Amino acid sequence: MKVTERDVSYIADLANLDLTGEERTRLVRDLNSILDYIDRLNQLDTSNISPMAQVLNSSSDTTRDDVLHGLRPSLPHDLALANAPDSDGAFFKVPKVIERADN
Repeated sequence: MKVTERDVSYIADLANLDLTGEERTRLVRDLNSILDYIDRLNQLDTSNISPMAQVLNSSSDTTRDDVLHGLRPSLPHDLALANAPDSDGAFFKVPKVIERADN
């Protein structure tokens, strides 16, 4: 399946992106290149390869212990809300952003 300029325009519209003609053309080319590569990978015979849950060899020690650095107390809830332009006493109140702003 090939990606068309119409597909890219539709997705850009859903994401509220303003793309130039050059950007649309480049995205069509790049997305089709990615899909072509995936098609090439799908042609590989992987029937003799066992599925993997991890990409790392379990015998190698590639992880580290989680260590807290510079631990400091969080900003108290009431002080954080005191800095808010608007709150309901427990949460920040922010304007609803649902509408698309047309230029």
